Amino acid sequence: MAEFTNVFVQQIAANGNAVFSETPVSGSNCIVHREGSGIITLRGMTNQCRARYKVVFGGNIAIPTGGAVGPISVAIAVEGEALGSATAIVTPAAVNEFFNVFAAAFIEVPRGCCVTVAVKNTSTETIELENANVIVERVC
Repeated sequence: MAEFTNVFVQQIAANGNAVFSETPVSGSNCIVHREGSGIITLRGMTNQCRARYKVVFGGNIAIPTGGAVGPISVAIAVEGEALGSATAIVTPAAVNEFFNVFAAAFIEVPRGCCVTVAVKNTSTETIELENANVIVERVC
C-alpha cells in the first residue's frame, strides 16, 4: 500500500494531472512514484495472470478566480485515459467554492507489464485542487 498527497492548492489545466508532492506511506517496488509527479506506475509483479490494485482518490476542487462558473470534474486516469466510472463532478455556484470529491477504481495489471495511473482534470477549464490524497493498495 502507498499514499501520495499534496495539501497545498494547485492549479491544474484542462486535461492536466494532479501533482503529489509528499509520500506519507511509501509502497513496495510494485507501486512506483516520483515526488512532485502526477504519474504513479503500477507493476504486474505476480505469479498469477495479473495483479489487481485498488486506487482511491479524495480532494477538494474549485473554480479559480477568473474562471467561468459551471461543472468541474476530476477522474482517475489509466494510461492517460479518464475512467468514466471513477469521475467526480461538482457544480460550484461561485469561484473559490471548494467541494470535496472522491473516486475509486480497481486496476488490473497483466503479469510482467506496467500501467500508469493519474488523477486528471477532465473539466474544460483550469481548476484548483487542495488536500489531494491518493491511496494505492495491491489487493491481489
